[in-house]
Amino acid sequence: MLYELEPAMPEISLADITAWLPYLLIGFLAQAVDGALGMAFGVIVNTILVGFMGLPPTLASTHVHIVKCFTSAASGLSHHFAGNIDFRLFIRLLFPGAIGGIMGAFLLSNVHGNFVQSIVLGYLLLIGIWLLIKGLKSSPKTRAPKVVSIVGGVGGFLDAIGGGGWGPVVTSNLLIQGAKPRKVVGTVNSVEFFITVMISAAFIINLSIENFVGPVIGLLIGGIVAAPIGAIVAKYFLPRLMLILVGIVLTIISAYAILQEIL
Repeated sequence: MLYELEPAMPEISLADITAWLPYLLIGFLAQAVDGALGMAFGVIVNTILVGFMGLPPTLASTHVHIVKCFTSAASGLSHHFAGNIDFRLFIRLLFPGAIGGIMGAFLLSNVHGNFVQSIVLGYLLLIGIWLLIKGLKSSPKTRAPKVVSIVGGVGGFLDAIGGGGWGPVVTSNLLIQGAKPRKVVGTVNSVEFFITVMISAAFIINLSIENFVGPVIGLLIGGIVAAPIGAIVAKYFLPRLMLILVGIVLTIISAYAILQEIL
């Protein structure tokens, strides 16, 4: 009786590893920024993969979603060990964020994503400028945020509708309300793991081994290596410096995305 041989695992050569190096560097830099400031991994990676490396947008988005499931887990654990997580804030964000993500996933086919994205980009641009002015003007006073559940729900919804937005929307709103910057960054990054896994479940279910080679491997390794660095940096950032850096990153990203839509 003949038995069918199982397909062999794809062999990884030195040439494959060399080809992954640019993606490893991209993943490292993007996660270092995201881990320190609570946003921008998806935007940075998507922009480079599509704009500079020529990957189709759908493929780039798939790579980002797969990688974020793992890098957000590594980032969350790193922030936990660095003492950057406010567990009360974590719970207040988690359930509304999950509900918002589920609603966004179900309503995606009935919502004009481009229209929603344009509104969100304009909003984030204004928030980025406001954070920058606030950080340059004076040292911020920290206080407990009051509007959390709504922010989490909206962040989860927009993340599902637009393929991103959890970090920029939630982090910026909590900073505007005066929450402690390093606690905001650590908590938002930790909750993002659960939101990302939920929204990306459809991608993961249909994956084969081939989906984990090439760019995904490089982005994944680079992102996981950078996760502890981002958490440590966030722990020692002064609140005023944090506001300025978040304002700069948010303003540049939003302005760039708006210009892309216009042009």
